[in-house]
Amino acid sequence: MEFTFRESWTLFGLLAETTSDIILKTDLQGCIVQASSGIARLGVRIDPAVTGPHLLDVVSDSARAAVAEALDAALAGAQTGNWVEFPAISLDERDTWYELQARALLDDAGVVYGALAVMRSIDEKRVLKDQLFAATYTDPLTRLTNRAAFISMLEHMIDTQMDGCLAMFSIDFFRTINMKYGQHTGDDVLRVFADLLREMLRSDDLISRIGSERFAVLLPRTSPEQAQAICSRVVATLADLRQTVGESRMAITASGSVARIGDSLDSTIERAELALFFAKAKGRNRLEMEKPRAVQMQPDAALSGSALSHRFQSL
Repeated sequence: MEFTFRESWTLFGLLAETTSDIILKTDLQGCIVQASSGIARLGVRIDPAVTGPHLLDVVSDSARAAVAEALDAALAGAQTGNWVEFPAISLDERDTWYELQARALLDDAGVVYGALAVMRSIDEKRVLKDQLFAATYTDPLTRLTNRAAFISMLEHMIDTQMDGCLAMFSIDFFRTINMKYGQHTGDDVLRVFADLLREMLRSDDLISRIGSERFAVLLPRTSPEQAQAICSRVVATLADLRQTVGESRMAITASGSVARIGDSLDSTIERAELALFFAKAKGRNRLEMEKPRAVQMQPDAALSGSALSHRFQSL
């Protein structure tokens, strides 16, 4: 089926007005000269007698470079077919996410005189992506980040050589709490401690639940002395509070450790875990700093090899 030019233009108008996509045309400078009615959602009104705003005027500052590159490529005649995601500035001044694809417009002589672009709303897709990200990296019980997120953040700090410390906490006698009061109460204990960490730590500190009763905190740009003071207050405050958990009122304590973030993931975690072992072995409800390597190799003359491993697992 063939359409006349007028019929094709009418069909284009019908499609443009019945879709949530924004279809627009720019001149060689990138100024919008025609657009479908959806562009009104961005606060743009097109007057045929006046050159419209530049395409980049509806793009948030953070994405202008990427959109400008895509527009320049289209005006240069490139037919990449790539979509560029960007936040657009809407009437209510919030970022509304779109993806854009642009193609060159050619006259009868094959000379580019502008670009035709499609802007497609991807707000819903972005929301779903954010929800998936949160589900992947969030502990559902405490709403803290999980072990996968902790590992990723620690790797980033090591890769960027960001100075700081790693703290680890373990709720004391957590298995006993579960057996005596039930798992529901145990879950309440975890939430109580997670809330305490949120309240007492700084906004830059990154808190994760990394195991059953274990928590890790990354303290960026923090010296061991500063980390010791911060984490000691957490341990002491928890011990001083008699928490109401479910229908029970009980004393909850935690053991903690601090290690400086080093040049490898395994070494950093190993030093923090070994310091946590010392905190538990010395009676719990205390904070231990990482030990010099010579001391680390001999935590107890009577404990070595498999015996040390068994002792650590039982704490």
